[in-house]
Amino acid sequence: MDVIGVLQHAELLPAITFIFSRAGCDAAVKQCLRSSLRLTTQEERVRIAEIVERRTADLNDSDLIVLDFHEWREGLLRGIAAHHAGMLPTFRHTVEELFTAGLVKAVFATETLALGINMPARTVVLEKLVKYNGEQHMPLTPGEYTQLTGRAGRRGIDVEGHAVVLWNPDVDPAEVAGLASTRTFPLRSSFAPTYNMTINLVHQMGPAQAHQLLERSFAQYQADRSVVGLVRGVERGERMLAELAAEMGGRDAPILDYVRLRAQISERERAQSRASRLQRRQATSDALTALRRGDIISITRGRHGGLAVVLEPARDDEDPRPLVLSEHRWAGRISSADYAGGTGPVGRMSLPKHVEHRNPRARRDLASALRSAGAGLDVPSARSRGGGAQDEPDVDPELGALRKRLRAHRAHGMPDREDRARIAERYLRIERDNEQLRKKIAAATNSLALTFDRIVALLTERGYIAERTAGSTEDGGPVADAPVVTDDGKLLARIYSECDLLIAECLRTGVWEGLDPAELAAALSVVLYESRRDGPGNRAGDGSDIPTGKLRRALNQTQRLWSQLRADEQRHRIAPSREPDDGFAAAVHRWACTGDLASALAASDTTGTGVSMSAGDFVRWCRQVLDLADQVRAAAPSATLRATAKRAINDIRRGVVAVDAG
Repeated sequence: MDVIGVLQHAELLPAITFIFSRAGCDAAVKQCLRSSLRLTTQEERVRIAEIVERRTADLNDSDLIVLDFHEWREGLLRGIAAHHAGMLPTFRHTVEELFTAGLVKAVFATETLALGINMPARTVVLEKLVKYNGEQHMPLTPGEYTQLTGRAGRRGIDVEGHAVVLWNPDVDPAEVAGLASTRTFPLRSSFAPTYNMTINLVHQMGPAQAHQLLERSFAQYQADRSVVGLVRGVERGERMLAELAAEMGGRDAPILDYVRLRAQISERERAQSRASRLQRRQATSDALTALRRGDIISITRGRHGGLAVVLEPARDDEDPRPLVLSEHRWAGRISSADYAGGTGPVGRMSLPKHVEHRNPRARRDLASALRSAGAGLDVPSARSRGGGAQDEPDVDPELGALRKRLRAHRAHGMPDREDRARIAERYLRIERDNEQLRKKIAAATNSLALTFDRIVALLTERGYIAERTAGSTEDGGPVADAPVVTDDGKLLARIYSECDLLIAECLRTGVWEGLDPAELAAALSVVLYESRRDGPGNRAGDGSDIPTGKLRRALNQTQRLWSQLRADEQRHRIAPSREPDDGFAAAVHRWACTGDLASALAASDTTGTGVSMSAGDFVRWCRQVLDLADQVRAAAPSATLRATAKRAINDIRRGVVAVDAG
């Protein structure tokens, strides 16, 4: 608010303030509305009201209430608005029209405004120079900075644009200058073969020609360029290996074999140590699971060491944590970090039917009884309780044989053995690094074509591509086979979606047959929808909030098909398909049944936290379901399913979805 006031006073409006959060954009507008800030004249407010009324004329009153229409309209009348993907598209397009017309003076937007929309401003304000990329907060790149600030300056109106970065004690002015002055932006290809692309390439030109085409792609060119640096690294490593080999007396020097043997022993010892730790952890877990109410145990580690009595046995065999009371009046659950369990319970005592372990007096009385019961017990010493790895005998015969070989090695008695060993260890490190570089080179070389070949193999295995004899020789023998796309492959070729193969599997196996239009819409949503990290949604498989049993069975079958596909992808070393997500199923089902926006948004709260999907996200996902339903209507092998898809389209395309689709 203060920043907008300063910009208004300096005649630097209209301005776009980029805030990398939907909630932050909405909060900024609310803060401005709570103030006396007003950026429009009376004439401008009249024009704004006319445009808003025209844009929202097709929305009914109940939907407008759900959408907080009146607060949004009040912000527009005062020349202030938010702009982000969570808004209803009608609202977002209205903001764009008003801003372009110079009627809205201050827009608080996420970075989506910087892409594909012509909304230049006199000033661009950046709230901060870091943004969340879905996994972590990362600094803006020079390309992102230029894309955002490129909105400043209106052609034919302003002679210059202004970019403002809000002060932050963690931001160095030199960092801002570096972002602003960089003019070289690397271009990275994200191209990769998909199932749909592969089946269409095979159908149009055959696998051999498609393989050659991918080898000539820009993405492969970039991958091959990255190999150049890796090859230089290998060459540099080989030169260093040659120098070190000369110091040792050749690549077959005895000290090199000696150090390799020593490294083998160290790895074997680490493996044995890991196995011992796992064994001890399992033994402790079993001991915790075996404890029963009234058992007296000795806590051997942590702050609550000493005697304790079990009040409640463990509830979970995977992570057993029984509830205990110590002789020092502490009550809580213990884990393997507290209890070694080597000797089991040291005694037993009777307990009241109900123990109020949160009551200080009850804890005091029970702790006193525990000390009395434990007075005559034979509690083992800490050493016998702990049982560390140092007490375990060396039972690995292979490790013993390796140590014997090491002592008998001819390099073992060298007077300068350790000096030579350090050189040999460095040799082995460089040798390992070179091997890693060679693996990276092998993975990058022809990587797209190799992925294509693996996808072809999987599709052939699943019956989307078949081998057909191309002809015969003069003596009647067959010639080389020519792959051909099957009818199932032609079905896959007509499905354009991130989960194209899973959708084709669902269509050809009939798992969506027998669903009504609303159920089909919900089933289609699980192969499209992807939950936001900060929004509602859950992975398919738990059956929560699924409206009907028939739909639940269809979703379970879809999940099983995905699991089978995932296993095949792992076997063929193909990037795994995204898991189905039922977070939108209840919402789109409710919408297709009722057409009531408030009810549909309430159904999107699948986690029970009271956080519903935004109206903009709801419309966007509905339109994606519409698109897939239209593909199913055209491509499904069953006439019944095609008819159901057509009815589902009619049931979804209404209300706010129909308004924004038009």
